[in-house]
Amino acid sequence: MRIGVPAEITAGETRVAVTPETAKKLKAQGHTVVIQSGAGVAASVPDEAYVAVGAEITDAAGAYASDIVLKVRCPLDSEIALAKAGTVLVGMLNPFDAAGLQRLAAAQLTAFALEAAPRTSRAQSMDVLSSQANIAGYKAVMMAANAYQRFFPMLMTAAGTVKAARVVILGVGVAGLQAIATAKRLGAVIEASDVRPSVKEQVESLGGKFIDVPYETDEEREAAVGVGGYAKPMPPSWLERQKAEVAKRVAQADIVITTALIPGRAAPVLVTEDMVKAMKPGSVIVDLAAPQGGNCPLTEPGKTVVKHGVTLIGETNVPALVAADASALYARNLLDFLKLIVGKEGALNIDLEDDIVAACLMAQAGEVKRK
Repeated sequence: MRIGVPAEITAGETRVAVTPETAKKLKAQGHTVVIQSGAGVAASVPDEAYVAVGAEITDAAGAYASDIVLKVRCPLDSEIALAKAGTVLVGMLNPFDAAGLQRLAAAQLTAFALEAAPRTSRAQSMDVLSSQANIAGYKAVMMAANAYQRFFPMLMTAAGTVKAARVVILGVGVAGLQAIATAKRLGAVIEASDVRPSVKEQVESLGGKFIDVPYETDEEREAAVGVGGYAKPMPPSWLERQKAEVAKRVAQADIVITTALIPGRAAPVLVTEDMVKAMKPGSVIVDLAAPQGGNCPLTEPGKTVVKHGVTLIGETNVPALVAADASALYARNLLDFLKLIVGKEGALNIDLEDDIVAACLMAQAGEVKRK
């Protein structure tokens, strides 16, 4: 089959959907791989690297004139116009963007959004949310260290002792756990909070201290378990107690990293303006929930601002700041997904009895399939 990889034209997007590593494997499977010229440059992959593994370099029209098109972001209207009816599109297509999915359906594309893959063991190798969140958690600590005007580790020098930075991480999913591990490597003192009690051992295994808020009712315990790897909205009674406990820790923190997101919903507020006011001058907040409004109401998506003496970083595409490794992990996710929709003979084989394929299918034959 002919597999096309267009360059990403969404502002700020530096990743690429196929790397030389995965292009080589696709070629070995008998596919023709065509890459738009310059598609990998922002991810440190020149055209020559693709040519070296047998891929062909083309323009945007050539990439979209393929049986399968692999993307990072959902194509814009100008890109959709280049695709032929019946083309299979695979990427991060935002399953909650009804208008965007309708445009893909209207263009007669068969579209798969990998963000919709179920959180199961079998789907782990295709879990784009986890692979990219892992990078975001790492980079969040790096951004915080860059903005923070003091050291992270405790240092004993001839001029005296420098205290270690205190880092509070709110939301202990994939991004939060990676943030804990990275901050620990830099020598920080770490505390973390999450609504799921099951993550306490994970936090402690990475060297952090879990901010424990006891559950007082069956409703609170049931909500804390979560569904499909995601936290559920907690009852107001528990949230009030958590807010009070977290507020104490945030006031003492030098760095706060927030990661709480629920797919398809506005990000919950975890750090209020009053909490920011109580923080020390020079403290830093990295809000990884900025794409969905932010976990702090003072966050300005896409900007770094200083309010009440605190630096708030609201970067909306953190994985794109680590484009080379983000692309490498994402490309492997795509490669594994293609094994489900392309048969051994190299022909398209979309099996809707497969739970992963069915969950990711967003549009087919002119209809939106998202449930």
